[in-house]
Amino acid sequence: MTVSLRCNVGSTMWMAAIGGAAAAAGSMAWAVRSPRSSVLAPSVHRGDPNRKSIAITFDDGPSESTPRLLEALARHGARATFFHCGANVERVPAVARQVAAAGHELGNHTYSHPMIQFKSSEFIYSEMRRAQSVIEQTAGVAPVLFRAPYGVRWFGLREAQRRLNLLGVMWTVIALDWKLTAEAAARRILRGSCPGAIVCLHDGRGTRKDPDISATIDTIQRVLPVWADWGYQFETVSQILCKTN
Repeated sequence: MTVSLRCNVGSTMWMAAIGGAAAAAGSMAWAVRSPRSSVLAPSVHRGDPNRKSIAITFDDGPSESTPRLLEALARHGARATFFHCGANVERVPAVARQVAAAGHELGNHTYSHPMIQFKSSEFIYSEMRRAQSVIEQTAGVAPVLFRAPYGVRWFGLREAQRRLNLLGVMWTVIALDWKLTAEAAARRILRGSCPGAIVCLHDGRGTRKDPDISATIDTIQRVLPVWADWGYQFETVSQILCKTN
């Protein structure tokens, strides 16, 4: 009986330890990847829900095909926010300037689009600072917003954002336009549309040269007229974060 009792107690303690470790791992995964998390750095995932507006955002640009997106946005009078990679800005500087000249907002998406998980604080800061410098020098605009590559945050990001005066931006709905068909991506973001939504698409594919973003272009051409028919206004992220009275 004594041996049996000890075994039961030991088993209970072991299971509790496993459960605690699993809970800790789950909490960490939420902090790192959840669009709603601000654990590792200040972050927003949606704007003011009191007015019928949507913020369209594009990551991984600029690219050689970004001007085609600009044309689609212009046809609907839609302003958007482009989270630029510094390396891409250096490759196609004229496109970065074209985005800014069209009245769109520019955000920081690091220099080389690395996964920052497990990276040092200095590495994270260096990537963000380098992108900040390249974007400002090329396009004449200093970003005030930051989106982490792959939506992954890590320790050290909070301090980097503070030093560079950047607010983290996640999303309400992500199109998955780098892997879904345009039809599926459009259906996904229309289903997730709501007042104040921040919608994430991609006008590049990491830092790849001349990437195929045809699915993204097709997606935006599908959803813009639908949103317009639904009565949505198109705002930048900074605009959509402003509260109405």
